[in-house]
Amino acid sequence: MSRGLVLTGGGARAAYQVGVLKGIASILPRSVYNPFPIICGTSAGAINALSIAGRAGPFRLRTKKLEGIWHNLRAPDVYRTDFFGVAANAFHVMASFLHSGYGIGRPISLLDNTPLRQLLENYVKFDYLDTAIGNGELEAIAISAMSYASGQSVTFFQGHEQIDPWTRARRRGEKTAITIDHLMASTAIPSLFPAVKLDGGYFGDGAVRQLKPISPALHMGAKQLLIIGVSDNATIKPPQPAADHSPSIAQIVGHMFNSAFIDSVESDLETLRAINRLAEVLPESLRANNGMTDMNPIDVLSISPSQSIDQIAQEHIHELPRSLKLFLKLTGATAQGGGTSAASYLLFEPGFCRKLIDLGYQDALAQQDSIKTFFELD
Repeated sequence: MSRGLVLTGGGARAAYQVGVLKGIASILPRSVYNPFPIICGTSAGAINALSIAGRAGPFRLRTKKLEGIWHNLRAPDVYRTDFFGVAANAFHVMASFLHSGYGIGRPISLLDNTPLRQLLENYVKFDYLDTAIGNGELEAIAISAMSYASGQSVTFFQGHEQIDPWTRARRRGEKTAITIDHLMASTAIPSLFPAVKLDGGYFGDGAVRQLKPISPALHMGAKQLLIIGVSDNATIKPPQPAADHSPSIAQIVGHMFNSAFIDSVESDLETLRAINRLAEVLPESLRANNGMTDMNPIDVLSISPSQSIDQIAQEHIHELPRSLKLFLKLTGATAQGGGTSAASYLLFEPGFCRKLIDLGYQDALAQQDSIKTFFELD
């Protein structure tokens, strides 16, 4: 039975996934190399996915190295934070309004994520993907991006020959050798980071327009799924503060980000669980007679934050560089402005990331029995 790992997007929130993976690694035997033959990632989740698939060695060592990256990560490692760099990009954005709204010689964005490209080029071993697939350690690795030309969600995958490309409504799977450009495209949050040119077209963050984030793993043959999200909606009842002011820009953007990075996976998970309940009560003979032979229950384990990430972000906004703090303050990305959710996606700073890693680790240990059952451990 093929086991799949699904890592959603969420910017700096993806540090939580690292903690969960660390917890899972501590529960599994030390000898395990890769417990997930099928790995799918989107946006920042694609970084974690390729960091696991694109490294050699035992799973516990891979997660330890990934934790080391996130443990010491700072905003300047991801995007330029100097006043000149931020101001120059802001100028290009404003100038684009005078040129029919398109970039002047290059894709426009508020932030320059060249440092992230350099970091990932040095860390992810893309050549190892073919090696892992060849020796049977990996069946498939997939990352998703959005095509600006078609508006489709495109899943780029690299895997066994028997896995075929697919086409569905507003989404498709394309077989290719995954490169740094695919990864950068998947993480290119619209307006914040520049679009990336691939195969003659421009692509952006994979979470945008991704209506079915779980489906790529199923298309590639996964029968068991472990999904690590970055939303606390399922475990925490959100507060209902009094609306004593109109929403700030950051508050609006925060809800837009949540819609792209969080809502779709929660909705898709609800649908999958509903289908599981239906498949469990329908006799196999009835499914066969009605052409529903592929409607089999999928074993799913989902792990999400047990504490409010927005609240944690509120406690760590002061760690951001001055240029970003000024920008966020002006747009209302504060507790008073209701925009801490938007700030959490850019909080690539040690205090915040380490807090999320610790939270993920503790949440994984809290589900130790479920994890052991999922992996069929005694």
